Amino acid sequence: MNRIAALAMMFACVGTASAQTLDDLKNDGKNTDNILTYGMGYHQNRHSPLKQIDKANVKRLVPVWNVSLDNQWGEQAQPLVHNGVMFVTNARATVAIDVATGKQLWRTPVEWVPETPRVVCCGVSNKGAALLNGKVFRTTLDAHVVALDAKTGKEVWKQKAAEWKEGFSMTLAPQIANGVLITGMSGAEFGIRGYIDGWDAETGQHLWRRFTIPARGEKGNDTWPQDTNAWESVAGPRGSPARTIPSSISPIGAPATPRRGPRRAVQATTSTRPRCWRCGPRPARSSGTTSSRPTIPTTSTPTGR
Repeated sequence: MNRIAALAMMFACVGTASAQTLDDLKNDGKNTDNILTYGMGYHQNRHSPLKQIDKANVKRLVPVWNVSLDNQWGEQAQPLVHNGVMFVTNARATVAIDVATGKQLWRTPVEWVPETPRVVCCGVSNKGAALLNGKVFRTTLDAHVVALDAKTGKEVWKQKAAEWKEGFSMTLAPQIANGVLITGMSGAEFGIRGYIDGWDAETGQHLWRRFTIPARGEKGNDTWPQDTNAWESVAGPRGSPARTIPSSISPIGAPATPRRGPRRAVQATTSTRPRCWRCGPRPARSSGTTSSRPTIPTTSTPTGR
């Protein structure tokens, strides 16, 4: 075997070893050099078996480096770490950082129109990413799912999961199971029908969707108030003419009362959308002016959450 072929084989083996496999994700926590899943394992215990830090020496911890993520909205994401690289997400960017030096390796911005925080909920944030086979997966405030190359930050694929103008948003960290990227749909407090999606992690192909509120005739529907059935038509394709707002519910709406057990009460109103304390800052209004808040199209219907 010549030297070039040997070098090629060596680099191929290194590349294979550096990729995050499904077995690596299942065993997250056993190799404490890496943090590969949100919650530090599928059990979601958020626990590390590291023993270097204990009650006796924790007071001696001091900063080694710090880096600004340049994000006015604040940070809520759990970082992931693989092979000495930390991956951090927020509503505005995905950032790769060298864990030894704090050097920023790459930064990939997330773009959404300024009106988005006024329609979606809850807050301008992002909770984290997922890793698999050299890709970093994340969701965006305007309801997109994105895959980035872990080495360069270059976009591999991007899919639209829903229309943000209808109140849908995505802030939760994805999870990966059996090669399927699983994302959850959040939404405005005035009644989005939640669901989870499955995506092919390699290609971005949409595989399936499961709603969190059963439609009429489905098992469990009888545990929900009958008003919930008014949202039933939205289970069809987006953009369908059948997607109309029930007469009992305002185009803007109001939040439901807190859920008690398997049932909840639905509160209907004709008032304007209530202010969400978790949403970002809004421009001050002077008297005599009209609000710059975008109007949610009345032909599109949010679903009951």
